[in-house]
Amino acid sequence: MALPPVVALEIGTTKTIALVGEMREDGHIIITGIGEHPSIGVRKGEFVDLENAVSCVRGALTMAEDNSGVVIRQVYLAVSGGHIHSVVNRGAVPLPGADRVVTDEDVEQVMGVAQAVNLPPDREILHTICQLFTIDDQERVVRPEGMAAARLGLDMLVLHGVRNRLHNAVRVVRSIPMDVADVVFGGLCSALSVLTPEQKRLGVIVIDLGGGTTDYLAYAGNVVAAGGALGVGGDHVTNDVAVAFSTPTSQAERLKRESGCAVVRPLVGSQRVDLSADVGFQGRSVSLKSLHTVIHARMDEILGMIRRRLEREGILPRVGAGVVLAGGAARLDGVAELAEQVFDMPCSVGRPRNISGLATATDGPEYATVSGLIQYAFKTMTEDDEGRAGILKSLLRMFGR
Repeated sequence: MALPPVVALEIGTTKTIALVGEMREDGHIIITGIGEHPSIGVRKGEFVDLENAVSCVRGALTMAEDNSGVVIRQVYLAVSGGHIHSVVNRGAVPLPGADRVVTDEDVEQVMGVAQAVNLPPDREILHTICQLFTIDDQERVVRPEGMAAARLGLDMLVLHGVRNRLHNAVRVVRSIPMDVADVVFGGLCSALSVLTPEQKRLGVIVIDLGGGTTDYLAYAGNVVAAGGALGVGGDHVTNDVAVAFSTPTSQAERLKRESGCAVVRPLVGSQRVDLSADVGFQGRSVSLKSLHTVIHARMDEILGMIRRRLEREGILPRVGAGVVLAGGAARLDGVAELAEQVFDMPCSVGRPRNISGLATATDGPEYATVSGLIQYAFKTMTEDDEGRAGILKSLLRMFGR
């Protein structure tokens, strides 16, 4: 039975993107439509003006409908924001009786216990992702079914965010009106889009550098070990440039894109770059070295914050495949080189995998989140007939164990 097209929606700080995808009979995903609209009413991934945000989403969805020929009734929604964090919760259940072996029912039971994490009342769970099991005193068990045990444990990664901020994102979409099929953390989507199974097995860090937020997700031992978001992104670099050189934001953005670099290279020397005159702004030239110094300071801060978070959780020693960057700010010159310096490991810019169609949506790192969300949607849809257990198994395959 053919699956209907799915629509992924990302309401970013800089722009809102709607992506339409269809799955062929052989399982390959093709992007058939895209809609984009500059975002208004969104700051640091959070909503400050719902009416303007609704207008932006409506514009992106209308454009996606027009160039895909699909009537959009519901969307899968990616969310981000500095309020999203993760915690690992361990659940355990006794297995009474002599010669008792672990059954599927025992696994379901321990999943339920591990999911019951105690969070503050204003927070809501976004995702619960299985890591590894324990059998009595044996750690890091991948598949416990059929093994003899007296006690079964499970480490569960719980991604959670502020309830009202998550609900506001859904409220924006429903105001169009439009149904929301599922809400997914953007960092998970980016990882699903750009990573290979080998990278997950070796351990890898995905960093999605957006306009107002930076999402990150870390794999260690083929499981999702940590994830979260910072309320800082590429727009903050633009603002730093605007303040440092007393330029309009539009000039600062152009300066960042055309002449910016995240590392300060000695060859720059005394080179300068000209800024054309604008309304209320007299043209001038600025030092290229000074520009790169301003950009470097902010990007180094963002990457350093993520490194320190992962250091505290003891994850970095278990990362063997390095860092993969995504998001619009991953296009900034020198950012991969800077990430290598900050994390002291190889770094590359990731691009959407396992999809084809529109070149703009299948090649640019800024489309990693919506491309991964399309894949997430189809993978969960194909498991619907198997019920809840099937969906859980699908999520395990998507995000590692």
